Amino acid sequence: MFKKLIFLAALLAAALLPWASSFALTGQEILERVDENLQPGSLEMYRKLINIEPNGSKKEFVLWFLKKDQDKVVTYFLSPASEEGRATLRLGDNMWLLIPNVGKPIRITSLQSVVGGVFNNSDIMRLDYSVEYDVAGLSEEGGQYLLDLKAKTGQVAYDHLKMWVLKDGIIPTKVDCFAATGLLIKTITFKEPKDIGDGVVRPAVMETESPLQKGYKSVMISANLKKRDFQEEVFTLNYLPRIKDLR
Repeated sequence: MFKKLIFLAALLAAALLPWASSFALTGQEILERVDENLQPGSLEMYRKLINIEPNGSKKEFVLWFLKKDQDKVVTYFLSPASEEGRATLRLGDNMWLLIPNVGKPIRITSLQSVVGGVFNNSDIMRLDYSVEYDVAGLSEEGGQYLLDLKAKTGQVAYDHLKMWVLKDGIIPTKVDCFAATGLLIKTITFKEPKDIGDGVVRPAVMETESPLQKGYKSVMISANLKKRDFQEEVFTLNYLPRIKDLR
């Protein structure tokens, strides 16, 4: 009888082995690795944003992007000339825009966009996903991990996300963004994995389209990523007019 129980236990273990190997990581561990691979801690990098209209016309912006910890972000506009010197600050859910020679920074919201197009402020100044979302489910689809993510608070731009993640490298390939009603707001696609700096392969290009803005597309290209630590005062409203001095 004892030998029979051992044999049955071995069969059960063998049956469960493929499932166990597929989910060697928990959903939370996968999400944290996605964050580390996309935006590894405190850093600086450059981003080009391209807004493409249905008639094919384009408008481009170049930003200097600074991040500290998981919830502090600054962007500084380098071009076009009409936008040069603008800067934004994000601290958690709070965001501000500084326009040169206009006065104090003004509050902006996550669903607005300082550049127009399909990317909103939350996309441009994105915090780590694990800061804003809990993992509500983990499955597999098309040989990738599929994470169901639920916003931790009502202040987050999207109520929930579906994120497809490559098992090899733990980098996302696509994110569907939904409102609380279940309406699909936009799809963000991650493309062209390569070393954009820091020696880690990560997507260099993000594209987004929305069923609410048919025919419009926005592209974000990242380059020259470097880990860099910043003083806390850099991520304050008082320092925002002096951000350019750090370049």
